[in-house]
This record gives sequence, C-alpha cells and structure tokens, in this order.
Amino acid sequence: MNLPLLLTTTDVSFPGIGLNNIPLNRVAFTIGSFPVYWYGICIILAFGLCIGLAMWQASKFGLKADDVIDVSIVVIPSAIVGARLYYVASAWDEFAADPISVFNIRNGGLAVLGGVLFSILAVYILTKFKKKSVAAIFDFLIVYIPLGQAIGRWGNFFNQEAFGTNTTLPWGMISADTSAYISAYCPGLNPDLPVHPTFLYESLATLLIFFILLFVRKRIKLPLVPVAMYFILYGAARFFIEGLRTDSLYIGNTGLRTSQVLSAVLVVVGFGIIALSRYQADRKALAANAGGSENTGDTTSEFDDATTESSDSESSDSESSDSESSDSESSDSESSDSESSDSENRNTDLDSENRNTDLDSENRNTDLDSENRNTDLDSDSDLDDKA
Repeated sequence: MNLPLLLTTTDVSFPGIGLNNIPLNRVAFTIGSFPVYWYGICIILAFGLCIGLAMWQASKFGLKADDVIDVSIVVIPSAIVGARLYYVASAWDEFAADPISVFNIRNGGLAVLGGVLFSILAVYILTKFKKKSVAAIFDFLIVYIPLGQAIGRWGNFFNQEAFGTNTTLPWGMISADTSAYISAYCPGLNPDLPVHPTFLYESLATLLIFFILLFVRKRIKLPLVPVAMYFILYGAARFFIEGLRTDSLYIGNTGLRTSQVLSAVLVVVGFGIIALSRYQADRKALAANAGGSENTGDTTSEFDDATTESSDSESSDSESSDSESSDSESSDSESSDSESSDSENRNTDLDSENRNTDLDSENRNTDLDSENRNTDLDSDSDLDDKA
C-alpha cells in the first residue's frame, strides 16, 4: 500500500489483550538526512537470513555455497522489481499522476506474489544458463521463501498496512493509520474498531509452511514436490487471508481479487506438479522393471546355452573318459599279456635251469660210479698181486 496518509509515528493498540498505545516509528534511524525505514530493514533481514541458511545447508544437498550466491545475485533485484511491477500494474491509478513515484518503495507498495513469480523466473533462467538441475535448485531453495515472507511481513506492521476488516477477536489491532485508511477507503467499516492483523496471520502461516517444507525436502525425494507443496500451502493460506484484507488489488472491475485468483492458480498448479512427478516416477519404475525382466530373460537364455554347452562338454568328456577307459583296459590287457609272457619265459628259464641241474647231477653220479668202478678194479688188482 502506497498512501500519503501514513504517519511516521503512531501508537498501536491491541485492546483485547490489554496492550495499548504502543509507540511505533516507521523510521528506524537516519544516516545524515536519509531515513532508514523498518520496512527496508525487515526485507534485508529476510534476504540475509535466508541466504545464510541456504549457504550453510547447500553442501548437504549436493550444492555449493557459490551456487547460492549466484542465485542471490539475481533473486534480490528480481524479487524487488517483480513485487513492485505487480503492485504498480494492479494499482496504476495511484501512480498515473506522478509516474516517478513508481521508484519510491520506502512507503511500501510491494506485492509478495509478484516478487515470488519473478524470482522463480530469474532462477529458472540462471539454472538453465549454468546447466544445473532445475529440480535440485528449486527444491532446495523454495524452502527459504516462506521464511523470508514471515520476516518481511513485519515491515507491514511498522507501516501499519496489509490489515483486514473489523474484528472483535482479542488480537484485533487499531491505530491512527488503520482508522485513517478505513475512513478514506472503506465506508462500510467502522474506523473506531480494531481490525484483523492479517500481516500477522500471513507471517505465522508462512513460518509454519517453512517448517513443513523442511520436513518435505528431507523425506520426499520426488522432484519438484517441495515446490508443489509451497504452491499448495501458500496458495491456500493466502487465498483465505486475502479475503479479509481491506487493501486488495482487483482485476479491473470484475470484483475478483488478483491475489486470490493467483493463489487458486498456484494451488491447482501445485497439485498438477505432484501428479506429473508421480506419473514420471511410475514410468521410470515400470521401465526399470521391464529392463530387469529383459535382463533376466537374457540371463536365463545364457544360462540355458551354458547348460547345453556344459552338457555337451560333459558328454564329450564322458566319451573321452570311456575312450580313455578302453585305452586303459587295452593297456592293462597288454600289460597282463606281457606279464604272462614274462612269467612263461621265467618258467622256461627255470625248467631249463632244472634240466641243466639234473644233467649236472647225473653227470656227477656217473663220475662217482666210474670212480667206484675204478676203485674196485684197483682193489681186485691188488688182491691178485698179493695172491
């Protein structure tokens, strides 16, 4: 909201919980004559904390701190330019008389959804240029967007903007700025009653989304699911919160709130991304299973061929073994015949030796008989001589 009626200082009260007249100054400090607003400080803190956390966690997700720095260089200007262009395009009547005021963002006038969309486009272009994985970069970085939103929304508190309709809830908020705005632009509301602090609702909602996305990023490995969950959760939260706000931007004279329409589109796109991611994962699983079955069939065929070859080899080995056995038996038979022949030869030699022995014995007996006969003859001769 970019309104001249916003005050530099004001008192804020939450009468339902007993907090009254809290002094609030939109200017945090000055550098010379240059005022530094809390709105700008909240944005800087949001960017700084998100970039620091992303650099700290990058290595755990296969990224480098330099990757985060490169993204930050394009995201920061893209987010600011996108947020401003979205707002200016939706509320041109505020700038038509003074176009130069388009460049003055110290009074607010930044649309979060415009900043998010331009940031996503810038990161996509950078990722493609650097030939990085789009899913890996987006799934890692998307977690920090709601954290930045949770912090940045407090800039609306210091500017006393982005509030809702009248409420009787205990946390209803009222200030001179809320009363002045309702008196000027919301004739159907009571400027003297508290209003919904919708900036606080969105801050708490986006903080919760941040913790949910941390869990999703860690547990769910399907690509772009964290991005889809951000679209769904933030789209749903923003859709309902936007319905309470008094400063909504509208699509022409249609009565349709621009942010509500875009939030609904984000929810639909988010569910579409999840369905597509699941479909692609299932296709890959089926392809992998089909490939595994073909490999199993090839393996079975190879096994059958190997078995056939083994059987043939065993048959050949068996024939070879039989041949070897036959050769062995033939060799044994030849060996046996040879041994038999040797035995017969030895028997023949023994018989020959025995016959020779018998002949020698007979010869010796013959010699003995001859000697005996000679002895007898000699004895008879001696007797004759004596006679």
